[in-house]
Amino acid sequence: MPLPSPVLDHLVIDVRDRMDEAARAFAALGFELTPRGHHTLGSMNHLAMFRTDYLELLGFGEGGASRPELAPFPVGLNGLVFKTGDADVVHAHALSAGLPILPVQAFSRPVDLAGARQDARFRTTRLDPKRIAMGRVYFCEHRTPELVWRPEWQSHPNGAYDIIRVLVATEHPRRTAALFTALFGPEAVAESGGKCFLASGAARVELATPAAIAAEFGDAAAESAGRHEYLVGLELRVASLTATAERLRSVPGVRIEPRRVVVAAGAAFNTTIAFSA
Repeated sequence: MPLPSPVLDHLVIDVRDRMDEAARAFAALGFELTPRGHHTLGSMNHLAMFRTDYLELLGFGEGGASRPELAPFPVGLNGLVFKTGDADVVHAHALSAGLPILPVQAFSRPVDLAGARQDARFRTTRLDPKRIAMGRVYFCEHRTPELVWRPEWQSHPNGAYDIIRVLVATEHPRRTAALFTALFGPEAVAESGGKCFLASGAARVELATPAAIAAEFGDAAAESAGRHEYLVGLELRVASLTATAERLRSVPGVRIEPRRVVVAAGAAFNTTIAFSA
């Protein structure tokens, strides 16, 4: 049996050793970032929390700590993460489907709330990034969601509240979509106009050719960095496009369009970001 219908949990932008710069850049783009977190795995992060999903800035830890599996990836959007209530179930299904799944991994990071320190705990199961061309695709089981989704972190000056689109560049959308078919069943993937689509909760994962992406975004699109398949960017739903445009109008690398606001990848760590109402 395939897994239940996919629901997006979060997207990961790798910023490597440039976390301070990334935090400043995304704050300037109107994101209310969580305090810096430090994983027991050695990495550190800031999050932009939305209603049911979030955007993660992920970097190498301080004091020489590192995550070796992150090292091969360039700066940019490299992580596509789905929700799961049980990482072991995902692992078992992926094994039975012949997918290159890695063992379930448990880790945590401390969270300070009202002067008290608690541990946000997670279990993940990851497809082997050496064998999945688009980047790091994995599933996250939140053991303590109440320490992650906090009202004080879910209100953003740019008005964003949902991730509604995730864009993947691939020369062969149908072939790339076979991964999602194996995970979630053939009915999970739709095809239209040379693109493939995966509904994922409030979001839609869209597989399109680099040529189609270039036609839509031009020089605002993310660079391939020599890859033939890669995550390009995301689109966020905002409360008021007019207010978002006014908030971001003076930020370098922002393009105001009639129905959306686009942040060029060069201004957002090689990640194209669109805002729409």
